[in-house]
Amino acid sequence: MIERPYPRFGIFLAPFHPVDEHPMQALERDFDLVSLLDRLGYDEAWIGEHHSGGYETIASPEVFIAGAAERTRHIRLGTGVSSLPYHHPLLLADRIMQLDYQTRGRAMFGVGPGALPSDAFMMGIDPLQQRRMMDESLQVLVPLLSGEMVTRKTDWFALDEARLQFPPYTQPHIEMTVAAMTSPAGPQAAGKYGLGLLSIGSTTEVGYMALEKAWSICEQAAAEHKQQVSRKNWRLVAPMHIAETRGQAIENVRFGLDKWLYYYTRVIALPFDVPEGFDARVETLVNSGYAVIGDPDDAIAQLERLEKQCGGFGTFLHLATNWADWRETQRSYELFARYVIPHFQGSNRNRASSMNWVTTNRDRFLGAARQAKANAAEEYEQAQAGKKGKGQARP
Repeated sequence: MIERPYPRFGIFLAPFHPVDEHPMQALERDFDLVSLLDRLGYDEAWIGEHHSGGYETIASPEVFIAGAAERTRHIRLGTGVSSLPYHHPLLLADRIMQLDYQTRGRAMFGVGPGALPSDAFMMGIDPLQQRRMMDESLQVLVPLLSGEMVTRKTDWFALDEARLQFPPYTQPHIEMTVAAMTSPAGPQAAGKYGLGLLSIGSTTEVGYMALEKAWSICEQAAAEHKQQVSRKNWRLVAPMHIAETRGQAIENVRFGLDKWLYYYTRVIALPFDVPEGFDARVETLVNSGYAVIGDPDDAIAQLERLEKQCGGFGTFLHLATNWADWRETQRSYELFARYVIPHFQGSNRNRASSMNWVTTNRDRFLGAARQAKANAAEEYEQAQAGKKGKGQARP
């Protein structure tokens, strides 16, 4: 695989769709968005798994990834994330290995305990056991996806000389990452198994969402279990909508910001306090550093702040909020790809150096060009004079 420059960029697609929109059209826009990002040069798209709440409408990230892979050429596609307590680990590993082959190595495997208690409630799963179940699942998923045979029995699954039919397409196994939100379970698991860390809510300084604390836990767990973790495999997730101006960006998010906040604060009830009134909400989100609603310079400033705060990360993922209508949403991703990504990846470093070199040496180059023109004119005149002299010398 070609090594891409760091940091990398992508989206975390839950997705978020208001309940007054046609679900088929919403799903098609999700596919269109991933295809757009592929054309714009984004690196990754992570697809969520949810089963209740009405807003986050993809139940199977694997099914979506299979469809998105056929519509794209370059972008990598990950489960963001597969809720491990909801699946028998052998069946989940089989599906993920198939994706590794179907996508020719473009698939990634993100895991977590399950974010919505209502999902677990419908399946009769005790939310107090979900993090323990995630760890037990990881204990067998890592070796299974590495091509090993596993025998293990727990109170919710059993494996007897279990193995997958395919060896890993991606060596030593498909890239894996663990989601981190409001508890230390995610960073601990990432460190314990030497996996990547996916920090959702990176700009929310609440408890274990705090970046410095999350990475410290990950490194400590890695040291305790003799594993290696790298900041290159650390992904930060945060919301961002940009337009040509801050004022235009604010007007754009009138479309869907209030609906999204209602879902976050009243439906799934995350620890997220916002005031009443659109203007006050925008001001709170922006001034707290939680979100960018502005122009490309604001996006650059936010990423530089995150870099300084956490000491380095590998990938930044837009939380795909759908705060703006489809046209403005596309424009936001386009502006980010046009102006923000090159700033961090050094895409224009050589062009800027070349322009500076030409500018600095402009007089020398122009002088040489003027002299070349003068020499050419003089040579021409001499040649013409020679032709005339030869004509006069004839009898």
